[in-house]
Amino acid sequence: MPMIPTLSKLRPGYWLASLLLALLCSSVQADSRPSPGQELAAYVGHHELSSERHSSATADAAKPYRVDKVLVKKSERRLWLLQEGKPVREYRISLGSNPVGHKLFSGDHRTPEGRYTLDARNANSDFYKSIRISYPNQEDRRKAEAWGQDPGDAIMIHGLPNEAEDWAFAYVGLDWTEGCIAVTNEAMDEIWQLVKNGTTIEIRP
Repeated sequence: MPMIPTLSKLRPGYWLASLLLALLCSSVQADSRPSPGQELAAYVGHHELSSERHSSATADAAKPYRVDKVLVKKSERRLWLLQEGKPVREYRISLGSNPVGHKLFSGDHRTPEGRYTLDARNANSDFYKSIRISYPNQEDRRKAEAWGQDPGDAIMIHGLPNEAEDWAFAYVGLDWTEGCIAVTNEAMDEIWQLVKNGTTIEIRP
């Protein structure tokens, strides 16, 4: 069996060449790794970029919506704020205590149906803030007069009664208004801020 020569039996020139080759390979590997300064720069650069992206996303989220329509579906007890046809907010609502059908006259406890305008607001109403719906329109008046009735008015989007206080939970899920559209006070704060006077409201059955 042939013997494998040990390092001590190798010729001096061969041993020296092997040592130089090993040192050269070690140097190349060391140079291929980033220096501590390069690693730190890369880390900081990455996190600065991540921070910029995060700041950009936060800024986009903070941009105010330009609500151009309010949509109500009475049968679903839902109200949406729309921007260019897309919903940006959704709220559960309560209606008049006789919710089915279009409002016909004062005292019928129905919420009107159709297209109207949110045309005025009151920060000191009997309920927590209120925004007026432009009911009755000319057609509503004509029909009511034909039946010898007063069409009624003062149909609003509003919050809870000012005296509700600790009993606010009792209104959730109930149709308790006289024909208005009611939401929680927290929802009313958002609607108040996002919806401007002159915005169209469409109320569907």
